[in-house]
Amino acid sequence: MKASTYMKNAALVVIASLGVTACGADMDDLDTYINEIKARQGGRIDPLPEITPYEVFTYIADAEGFRSPFTPDTPQTAGLPGGGTSPDPDRIREHLESFSLDTMRMVGTLDFGQNTYGLVQTSDGLIHRVLPGNYLGQNDGRVIDITDSKINLIEIISDGIGGYVERDAAVGLSD
Repeated sequence: MKASTYMKNAALVVIASLGVTACGADMDDLDTYINEIKARQGGRIDPLPEITPYEVFTYIADAEGFRSPFTPDTPQTAGLPGGGTSPDPDRIREHLESFSLDTMRMVGTLDFGQNTYGLVQTSDGLIHRVLPGNYLGQNDGRVIDITDSKINLIEIISDGIGGYVERDAAVGLSD
């Protein structure tokens, strides 16, 4: 058994030495190629593009027909501070104004007498009846019309410059 182990070890040493000898093969062609690349002249790098200086423009209201970038595109006299549309701070809030519009869904209508009620389900799972004139959502959304497929509202939202604007919204019938 000792002789076979000795033979195996000797064979491994011979194979390893042949492998190492093969790795040290003639690399003159590689050295020649590297020396050729190093001997080449360096290329010319293009100069950086010239940077044009920034031109300052002062915005003056209606200067040369340009609109100021700090005012809305369309005049909104209703949204100006001190007049026009604004939420009524003295109005008593209704229960459905504590829910966001995107958490409510219309589940149907109910004709009762001369009135058509919209049926709205809130996120807590309860179903509520609404009529035109009721308020929904957190943006003073007043119900203006109820159809078989949706409840139309007008919301009063901030315009971002101290005033308010009216925006159409709806709660659609869900499947």
